[in-house]
Amino acid sequence: MAFSLTFWGVRGTIPCPAASHMGYGGNTSCVEIIAGDQRIILDAGTGIRLLGRRMIARGAKRATLLLSHTHLDHISGFPFFAPAFQPGFDLRIIAGHLGGSPDIQSVMARQMERPLFPVPLKTMGCNLRFEEISQGASFDLDPEVRVRTAPLNHPDGATGYRIDYGGKSIAYITDTEHFRSGPDANILTLIENADLVMYDSTYTDEEYETKIGWGHSTWREGIRLAQLARARCLALFHHEPDHDDATMAMIEGEARSLWPPVFAARESTTIDLL
Repeated sequence: MAFSLTFWGVRGTIPCPAASHMGYGGNTSCVEIIAGDQRIILDAGTGIRLLGRRMIARGAKRATLLLSHTHLDHISGFPFFAPAFQPGFDLRIIAGHLGGSPDIQSVMARQMERPLFPVPLKTMGCNLRFEEISQGASFDLDPEVRVRTAPLNHPDGATGYRIDYGGKSIAYITDTEHFRSGPDANILTLIENADLVMYDSTYTDEEYETKIGWGHSTWREGIRLAQLARARCLALFHHEPDHDDATMAMIEGEARSLWPPVFAARESTTIDLL
């Protein structure tokens, strides 16, 4: 029995392949969760390319991809996900933010159409299934793995996810903008008593004042929500492209001084919950 997560992409907005960003990582959002027999992928940013190579090396045969939303930084790695081109591989893609119009298959195919990309979706040889859910829905991946969802406050919509397995829980909350009127009740419910929460911590409070309405939050708000929900640990996630390693280390240090069970997500880091 295993319950673990690995960060394959932690950056927001655009990849940052610069030496100054390699300590924390430059790939955009992608997280792998192993829950018993289930392999769950959260978002398909550029980090999914390296994850795909690792999965092939380990002989993985199936995965479920949960998409928070379909802005480019969260799906641009999908055309480079090698397992999707392998016959016999089973890939289930789930999204909840579109409301069926357009449908998720059309959106994922569009970025692989000419003149944007030379290799169309139909060339993927795996068993590819697309499913749409309503935000707030819950479903089981198997009798032991429960997934809960909630709507997030982001332009064009986004979905937060919580995965429960073996008495432990992981929540994925990106991309979202907090409300000045008070905490987001949808998020509080989803992350209540979670063992690990990944939260959109793109901005500092000072930066946020010039980015209101852009659909992102701050690390201080992440701490406030985690404390209110009695979560056990918080991972700062979706790092701002202009935050180099020195800036990230400063933010992480200040955050830990306010609430010790917090850290800034780093690529290639694996966390075991069971």
